[in-house]
Amino acid sequence: GASMYRLVYGFSIALFVGSIIGLLLAPSGFFNWLVGPLVLGVQSLPSICWMPLAVLWFGVGMHPILRVETSILFVVIMGSLGSVSIATRDGVRQMPVAYQRVAGTFGASWLQRLMWVSIPAAFPVFISGLKQGWTFAWRSLLAGELLYRVIGVGGALTEARDLADYPKMFAVMILIVLVSVLVDKALFSQLEQRVRVRWGLAK
Repeated sequence: GASMYRLVYGFSIALFVGSIIGLLLAPSGFFNWLVGPLVLGVQSLPSICWMPLAVLWFGVGMHPILRVETSILFVVIMGSLGSVSIATRDGVRQMPVAYQRVAGTFGASWLQRLMWVSIPAAFPVFISGLKQGWTFAWRSLLAGELLYRVIGVGGALTEARDLADYPKMFAVMILIVLVSVLVDKALFSQLEQRVRVRWGLAK
């Protein structure tokens, strides 16, 4: 429960910020040239590398409003931000040009084209990136909890390792796999299938 609490907060922030970055990257060649490689580099950096920097920046305390460790929250955000941004950018860029032309012919404004054409058309690719972003967020959270020694899945795994409690260690590892599979099957796979059917990409 404690791990999921941190994960939901961190991934929600990464989803919001990453979507905005992706929408900014898609239409602007200069902005994509300038920021795109940086986003890709951030995504390729192992999430555990952010932990020392997060501790230096935010310390080891909890956020006063969210009631979650700020440094772990930062690691989760940085671990999944890149994949969400790239998925949003690629989804908008793969939209057929005819959609934009038809919207322009009917006199749609820039905001109307964005809300009613670009974002809906990007959904199939965006959902796939969402699944990947969730996976990266989950891995980033575990990396932060392993180093931070807090109550949660990572803390339980660290405790089992320190005490050489192999049954508990394997039980926690199995739990990590089960949570990943259950979230994918119950949420993301269902959402992806609904979007693909709605957009005519599957029956």
